Amino acid sequence: MATTDERRPVPGGGAVALALRLYGRELIRLRLLALPALLLPAVGNIGIRYVAPLLVAKLAGQAAADGGLTLAPALPYVLGFGAVLLLAEVVWRIGQHCLNRVGALGTEHLYVLGMDELLAKDASFFHDNFAGSLTKRVLSFGRRFEDFVDTVTYRIVGSLVPLVFGAVVLWHYEPLLVAGLLLMIVLTAAGATPLIRRRQALVHDREAAVARVSGHVADSLMNMETIRAFAAERREAGEHRSRVAESRRLTLKSWDYGNLRVDTLVAPMSVLTNVLGLLVAIAFGGPGQGVEEIVVAFTYYSNATQIMFEFNQIYRRLESSTTEAAQFTELLRDPPTVLDPAEPEPLAPRDTGIRFEAVTFAHEGAKPIFEGLDLDVPGGARIGLVGRSGGGKTTLTRLLLRMSDIDEGRLLIGGQDIRRLRQTDLRSLIAYVPQDPAMFHRSLRDNIAFARPGATDAEIHAAAAAAHVTEFADQLPEGFDTLVGERGVKLSGGQRQRVALARAVLRDAPILLLDEATSALDSESEILVQDALWRLMDGRTAVVVAHRLSTVAGMDRLVVLDRGSIVEQGTHTELLEANGAYAKLWHHQSGGFLTDPASPPDA
Repeated sequence: MATTDERRPVPGGGAVALALRLYGRELIRLRLLALPALLLPAVGNIGIRYVAPLLVAKLAGQAAADGGLTLAPALPYVLGFGAVLLLAEVVWRIGQHCLNRVGALGTEHLYVLGMDELLAKDASFFHDNFAGSLTKRVLSFGRRFEDFVDTVTYRIVGSLVPLVFGAVVLWHYEPLLVAGLLLMIVLTAAGATPLIRRRQALVHDREAAVARVSGHVADSLMNMETIRAFAAERREAGEHRSRVAESRRLTLKSWDYGNLRVDTLVAPMSVLTNVLGLLVAIAFGGPGQGVEEIVVAFTYYSNATQIMFEFNQIYRRLESSTTEAAQFTELLRDPPTVLDPAEPEPLAPRDTGIRFEAVTFAHEGAKPIFEGLDLDVPGGARIGLVGRSGGGKTTLTRLLLRMSDIDEGRLLIGGQDIRRLRQTDLRSLIAYVPQDPAMFHRSLRDNIAFARPGATDAEIHAAAAAAHVTEFADQLPEGFDTLVGERGVKLSGGQRQRVALARAVLRDAPILLLDEATSALDSESEILVQDALWRLMDGRTAVVVAHRLSTVAGMDRLVVLDRGSIVEQGTHTELLEANGAYAKLWHHQSGGFLTDPASPPDA
């Protein structure tokens, strides 16, 4: 995820231009396959479209000169005609073989690049984007490369290179034929360019609408239980229909603009070009070669102007592939703000002590959460962070993980500024258990082993036993091989938290961050897991966020946060004796949780 990684493109320019640059980079990377893939089909087209018709034209000229056809003079042309077609077919097939591999290898690499780019994004980026929309964008970025290469190979290079060959042959017969052809192509391109620019904006709007449809579908599917609980199926279906209708409206608008405007210009110009070519050939054809020249002019002009007839189709294919890719490359123009240093320090902390020195932090566009915060956590100490919601407890843990960067001050681990370390090195020091642990749609075993992929089955089972996962895992249909469902929907909240704790045990990191790690546990499970947590914290630096004050009462030190400031510090006993903010929180608890000060505690 470092910005120094050579695979990461440098953002800049328009999104479509960046997509073209990335696709071009792939062709350069695969040049040993890409060159024959691009050129051999064009060579085959030269044979089929221009060399073979040239032989037919010469045969017609020979027949006109001789007053008819006989086998002997016609045989070389006929055999040459067949040889050209056969050779063109062989060459074309070899080119297609290379092209298939270029498409597959390029798509694979772009899939990987796309995922790398998403993984490099800041945590805030994923808060602002639909997962479904991002999925569509990154997959389209890779998949559309194959369409792009096909269009460039068969429609552009495969037509333009033969056109150059045809122009050379036409010049040999009559230079005015070439001049007329080039003039009509230039006039057509000049007239179509402003129309294309307008169409690009329409296609961008169309693809954005399609991405919104994908995002809404994914968002609805991930929250299906909430939709059913609130009987909101019709409302969601109506919202979906509205988004689909908008997508359809923008799609038809972009298509109609291209078909009605561009085709209206190109089609008459193509017909006019063919007529012009025939008139020039007839007017300037010399004696004895009139038939041959007319056949060449008619055939070559027909082949050349086929590009003009297919112009809109070619452009639409190219436009579709690059515009869809641009939906992803737009994301690259907003680079991450949490970056690895250009010259990172090696990970060599003196200890596992944590120190916040005059730390100031604010979310973008918001008031500062912390201003000049100082906090010292000695190595091996167990610290509890308490206080009402919004005090900054979870934000402290996220800053320690470098999910966001502080604005001012320093954050040190073992004397090392964490901004001087690689993010992967920093996070290797930390085992993190969030309040709402994320589960992958994988087996229970895989979800635990995610903390340390090389762990043995024995180590996984030991971690599961320590976090009391084994007790419910043995009841699952396939034990540790049971799929837990998307986001772990097959597990209860308490079970998911036990799995997250098992990950922390397996991680075996020197620093432990727990953010409400036992909030979803029932009382019986909490007693068991608390025992496992105390054993896990032994010998480690532990920072524990808790609303249930009883879970942190035995910590070495409690830090009370209120609106981003530390208002009290001390042991549970010391803070109760001080009769300050902590004591007030303790007495406002009901069942071990903090209650709203405006609400009386339960009886």
